[in-house]
Amino acid sequence: MPDPQSPRPSPTGPVAGGPVAGGAVGGSVGRASSLWSDAWRDLRRNPVFVLSGLVIVFLVIISIWPSLIASGNPLSCDLAYAQDGSRPGHPFGFNGQGCDVYTRTVHGARTSVVVGVLASLGVAVAGSVLGGLAGFYGGAWDGVLSRITDIFFGIPVVLGGLVLLSVVTSTTVWPVIGFMVLLGWPQISRIARGSVITVKQNDYVQAARALGASSARMMLRHVLPNAVAPVIVVATIALGTFIALEATLSYLGVGLKPPTVSWGIDILDASPYIRNAPHMLLWPAGALAVTVLAFIMLGDAVRDALDPKLR
Repeated sequence: MPDPQSPRPSPTGPVAGGPVAGGAVGGSVGRASSLWSDAWRDLRRNPVFVLSGLVIVFLVIISIWPSLIASGNPLSCDLAYAQDGSRPGHPFGFNGQGCDVYTRTVHGARTSVVVGVLASLGVAVAGSVLGGLAGFYGGAWDGVLSRITDIFFGIPVVLGGLVLLSVVTSTTVWPVIGFMVLLGWPQISRIARGSVITVKQNDYVQAARALGASSARMMLRHVLPNAVAPVIVVATIALGTFIALEATLSYLGVGLKPPTVSWGIDILDASPYIRNAPHMLLWPAGALAVTVLAFIMLGDAVRDALDPKLR
């Protein structure tokens, strides 16, 4: 006869909270996910990100190795073919100087990508450092930087480019990049400042401060990794804007100058012939539009993936 004091077996299996149940629960939860891993998972499933990423990868490849798809010299011209249309070996026709439009369009991608990437990096670094320090320390530094930011916001970008770049005689990309960084950092600075102010009020930052962590350690280990997401989003979107700005300044004659190969220069040269030879304008303008759209779409996808409110 069974002992009446012995425990009766549970009809549903082991007692909840036992080793098996606990193992099952632990196995179902798995490894804790982070913001970046969740964002990457969402981005891989986003067709907008995939499409824009493929376009950008293609642009980067042809910027580094344009000879992969265009073996000609973009500066080699023959006036005998000026304004001629498509022909075998020259699918985009020729411009007003008899240069191959296809070759110049392919080589023009390098200039646009270099200007956009370097300007975005410069703006992101300068704006993040200045805005992050202002948001973290506050006080007089924050007040002075805020007033300086307001002054720069009042300067029209195109007008500022016409004034500042009109006295530059260099044919390299550095004056244009420097101008973009000079007038582009205030936006990133304001975003970085607001993000740092929000993050430094969290409990884990206050706990690190109470435990005696230095300001540099709190900034690098706790504040910066959690405040950088908005900066990455804005810098990605701004990259396409900087490419369009470079083309605009080159079209106005104060940006890049020949012999530099640029879509803005080609659009400027094609403008007088738009009625007689529209192909001269169509291809560089189309390449510029696709490039700017790709970077803006990429920035929108990154923003949606990193915004916790949209989850």
